[in-house]
Amino acid sequence: MIAEPDGPEDRLRRFATIWSRAVFPVTTTSSTRPEFEEQLLPLARRLSEALRARTFDADEGRAVGAALVTVHCTDPEALSRTLDCVDAYLVLYCGGEGAQEDLRVRASRLQHAMAAGYAQALRERTLAEQEAISAAALTAQGVVAQALHASEARFRAVFEGAAIGIGMADLDGNILQVNDALLRMFGITEQLMRGRNVREWTHPEDAPQTWTLYDELVRGEREHYHLEKAFSRPDGTALWTNLTVSLLRDADGNPQYQLALMEDTTERRLLNLRLRYEATHDALTGLPNRTFFFERLEKALGAGEGQRFGLCYLDLDGFKTVNDSLGHAAGDRLLVEVADRLQSCATAPGEMVARLGGDEFVALTTGADTEREVDELAGRIMNALIAPISVDGRSLTVRGSIGIVEGPAGERSAAEVLRSADITMYRAKSAGGNRFELADEEADARAITRHGLTTALPTALERGEFFIEYQPLVHLGDGSVRGAEALVRWLHPQHGVLGPDRFIPLAEHTGLIVPLGRWVLEQSVRQARDWRERHTDAGPVRINVNLSPCQLTHPGLVQDTVDILERMGVEPDVLCLEVTESALIGADDDLLKPLRRLAEMGVDIALDDFGTGYSNLANLRRLPVSILKLDRSFTQSMQQFPADPVDLKIVEGIVSLAHSLDLAVTVEGVETGAQAEQLRILGCDTAQGWYYARPGPPDRLHELALVDATG
Repeated sequence: MIAEPDGPEDRLRRFATIWSRAVFPVTTTSSTRPEFEEQLLPLARRLSEALRARTFDADEGRAVGAALVTVHCTDPEALSRTLDCVDAYLVLYCGGEGAQEDLRVRASRLQHAMAAGYAQALRERTLAEQEAISAAALTAQGVVAQALHASEARFRAVFEGAAIGIGMADLDGNILQVNDALLRMFGITEQLMRGRNVREWTHPEDAPQTWTLYDELVRGEREHYHLEKAFSRPDGTALWTNLTVSLLRDADGNPQYQLALMEDTTERRLLNLRLRYEATHDALTGLPNRTFFFERLEKALGAGEGQRFGLCYLDLDGFKTVNDSLGHAAGDRLLVEVADRLQSCATAPGEMVARLGGDEFVALTTGADTEREVDELAGRIMNALIAPISVDGRSLTVRGSIGIVEGPAGERSAAEVLRSADITMYRAKSAGGNRFELADEEADARAITRHGLTTALPTALERGEFFIEYQPLVHLGDGSVRGAEALVRWLHPQHGVLGPDRFIPLAEHTGLIVPLGRWVLEQSVRQARDWRERHTDAGPVRINVNLSPCQLTHPGLVQDTVDILERMGVEPDVLCLEVTESALIGADDDLLKPLRRLAEMGVDIALDDFGTGYSNLANLRRLPVSILKLDRSFTQSMQQFPADPVDLKIVEGIVSLAHSLDLAVTVEGVETGAQAEQLRILGCDTAQGWYYARPGPPDRLHELALVDATG
């Protein structure tokens, strides 16, 4: 194929060239650099196709990672340089005209897949090599034992030609002979080696049983043992080996020598440590990641009696603004600086800092006195964030919200602790941020319940878990039922019947209030139609339906209402929409326009909870309302006899003002006959409350028995 100048094939070749130049110096291949580039070219093509494929295939990335091992890229540095090249150049040369952000995300996922494939292939290759070396070691061991009793010449040939390190010592540990492979592993001369004793080779990371096994062997109590052991080289570096030590006996079966066979596993161990580090540490900040943090937290929670833990869960305030305004690169630099400051706050034994992701960090402290220590740790973190951070020449002020959980080990799981800390952190953020809060079990329980209800809301309407109860509106003059207020309830599978105060705010927050409100309106209007058809002699019955402030701003409010009225075949005067006074305070003409249209059609608009806020009476003239609903706080003082004359004057004044503006007055919370009579005398038009009936099913509306609640 002849590549077009600067065409896709030419750009692919450039990527392969950059890749080969970066990786070739750390390969063990016998090929030349151009030959190595030809080996990488098909791998580059696979990466390019995977980058631009319709659906992401992680297997392609893993296959490319495994292929690196096949072309002799077994040095861990080869993987590191490969991932750097993919990160920097794959999208640039192979991304085409696709969305750059999406391509970068996919390139990142390809890097993870390549690392996984590389690690798996290298592990399989290492295991295969290890099996071959072990077989050679066993063969060498047998041959050496025979050579000691047969031919010195044959022994020397096997001893010197072995690919693994071999050493012999007497039973006192004095080194008698070593081969060249072992000398190369240790990096010292034969003269220096022969002057040493086996017992000098202790190492801080020796397994506890290392020297117990050795003593048993030289006493003749065991024939051999095998373990992983580290040695210190003269240059201070560590040599890690798979060590097999065998006992050699003379012709009479008496212990005579010890024979050590060593396989150098240093490189493989370093690779495993590096892969482990990358799997447990955040690539951006270098802090422990979520995986490592959970390991440490679970260990802390599993500590013995008397041990405690303290956890600070930090979320930066306003970090999204930095990302959106200055870009992700600036956001990353900010996170790195924050991570460095947090790291300096957790230096005592038992303390650690980790990044969970995004702008969320955690700090953990353990010990017997974490009640005091976790407060001090949170204070240090808040102080560390005070000084501005310079990013791209800009001085950025960073603040954070912290949720603190502290307690004894053994009582909660790691997931429960982190959830409590997360909830507490959001409580701190809701209180204004730049502060820390201590976890509170009752607040946690409320938040968990609130979260559960929020999650269940979308499907609750589909499953038919909502129902409506009706509370009658009674005319104070003749005691007749003039209407009813529709009150929605949620029959929750776990929590039972929930009132609107438990879920309406959640519905408003999630946006479900619009479809839920539409459902309530439709069901209520249908019920009003049924009442009129069944009770023709009872006079017209009006249905009152509450409107959320969120529904007021929804553009489909008027059309939805018209459609429901027409579909049910009822006149607009069957419906009264109740809007809270607080929702209309300071309302502009745009907000009032849909209410005016509905009022012009004949729908009544009631101003609910009147008198609970700042009531601008002059504002009533511009509102399209026909009914004032006095809050129950006005009727509470009337439960006593005699009633407070000041309260009576206030209600009398409101009623007089309302009537002068052609507004009817409804009073809520009527619980006694005395209250009802007093309100009738004051001129109120209709009332509702437990004196008449509690909210209930629709069939009870026309079967009311008036019972004085005080009795």
